[in-house]
Amino acid sequence: MKMTTAEIVQKSVEEAMQTVRSNMGGPFGAAIVDETGKLYLASNTVLASHDPTSHAEVNVIRKVCAEKQSHDLSGCILYTTCYPCPMCISACIWANIREIHYGCTAKDAMKIGFRDDFIYDFILGGCKDTEVLTLTGDSREACLPLFAQYSAEGKQLY
Repeated sequence: MKMTTAEIVQKSVEEAMQTVRSNMGGPFGAAIVDETGKLYLASNTVLASHDPTSHAEVNVIRKVCAEKQSHDLSGCILYTTCYPCPMCISACIWANIREIHYGCTAKDAMKIGFRDDFIYDFILGGCKDTEVLTLTGDSREACLPLFAQYSAEGKQLY
């Protein structure tokens, strides 16, 4: 029987609740439903793993990719308890996930102390706070041969 969006999101909420209760990470859960209808669940485990990239969306993408032995999740749909942060949206795009359903907003996350909205503003150039991050483009000439070699060898793009 096919699950509804509400049922899938509820499973993501339950997954995140377990993580929150065990102090493993923030209140974020995610699910992926693949092209066959198989459900995969994961939650945020940043605190437990000491890995700031262990967001729910990234964790569930890693889980599905490992099982499928592929970096291409075309045909999969991601469900998440909150609008994905810039890193997670990027991971979805890199994985070829073209549909995301979410619950809370980035503003909801900001209200409880998460800085998703701040990061979006930073990326868009609305924030130039060098105490947060300084981006300096240098050493391009040293790196261009690497790109040229990759291109010349016709390596797989993703």
